Amino acid sequence: MAQPANRPVFAPWTDPNEKPLIQFKNVTKKFGEFVAIDDMTLDIYRREFFALLGPSGCGKTTLMRMLAGFEAPSEGKILLDGVDIAPIPPNKRATNMMFQSYALFPHLSVWDNIAFGLHRSDMPKDQISARVEEMLRLVKLEKFAKRKPHQISGGQRQRVALARSLAKAPKLLLLDEPLGALDKKLRQDTQFELMDIQEKTGTTFVIVTHDQEEAMTVASRVAVMDHGKMIQVDTPDRIYETPNSVYVADFIGDVNLIEGKASAPKDGKVSIAWAEGQPEIVAETGETIAPGTTVHFAIRPEKVAISVDKPKDRANVLEGTVSDIAYLGNISTYKVEVAGGQMIKTQVANDRRIARRDITWDDKVWLSFTDTAGVVLTS
Repeated sequence: MAQPANRPVFAPWTDPNEKPLIQFKNVTKKFGEFVAIDDMTLDIYRREFFALLGPSGCGKTTLMRMLAGFEAPSEGKILLDGVDIAPIPPNKRATNMMFQSYALFPHLSVWDNIAFGLHRSDMPKDQISARVEEMLRLVKLEKFAKRKPHQISGGQRQRVALARSLAKAPKLLLLDEPLGALDKKLRQDTQFELMDIQEKTGTTFVIVTHDQEEAMTVASRVAVMDHGKMIQVDTPDRIYETPNSVYVADFIGDVNLIEGKASAPKDGKVSIAWAEGQPEIVAETGETIAPGTTVHFAIRPEKVAISVDKPKDRANVLEGTVSDIAYLGNISTYKVEVAGGQMIKTQVANDRRIARRDITWDDKVWLSFTDTAGVVLTS
């Protein structure tokens, strides 16, 4: 039986010969004295599903509005396919934007909503019908073509808005919190639909979201923003596993942050003194850290093991008391108080039908993890 061909890894950002579709070159955007975007340089590639992630006010929507043409940079250039887009008005750009509200016309049918922009484009009239039908098939709404927006569900309205945005085959589709109006389960299902549609059309998607889970699910790369700057731009797995700062580690997912003083690295490992009378935490690091430097050791809860007996073969073992337990169905989270009142979270998969009953509130327990389980952060 023939083996299927390996799926090629999509990583154009690692290819020096690959030309970016979008280039921000030293872009700054000011509103009076307020700096919304601060000297930003960034490349986004064709066929990417790129996520701008950050808290309210971090600059992600301003960045998207500049791409759409609703705002102009105060300094620097934005290039689309090598062309400076500053002089090009929004309706002439090879971009389209899908808003959180969807902005569908309530008096028009699904079919007419999708066709609306095409009737105002230079597409020959005899090709419009075929294009609308193609978009309906893409978003699986053929049976709903004659319905009005109020006659379909929220998830279906979201797909109509997406079909309308893609109908003119833009080089770039901008999505501003596109799933914010959907309930959690529908949002999760729609995330996979979005990924599927993006892959089928080959359109470059840039999504703005404050939902970490959404960004981590859909994106080829994630840009974590704060105060108008890109703090880290990388693939979701690297953002999660190797954050470059305390800010990113704390912003993405659940994390334990233990502050301490580092010793000089030896054989690629550093010891961190974090509480008086406690064994030092040993961790791998690729950085050169001066002895006595204040560092943060970041470790995800699922990488911390919990047990009633003291482990003998782990690099790091901490003693503590169970302070709280949260049963979440698929996992149980334990909050354990260790020396100095520090709280450490650990997560255990409930892989058997009955949750672990051997550990309960106020129990003395041992937490353990390897020397490669966490990250040493100096900023």
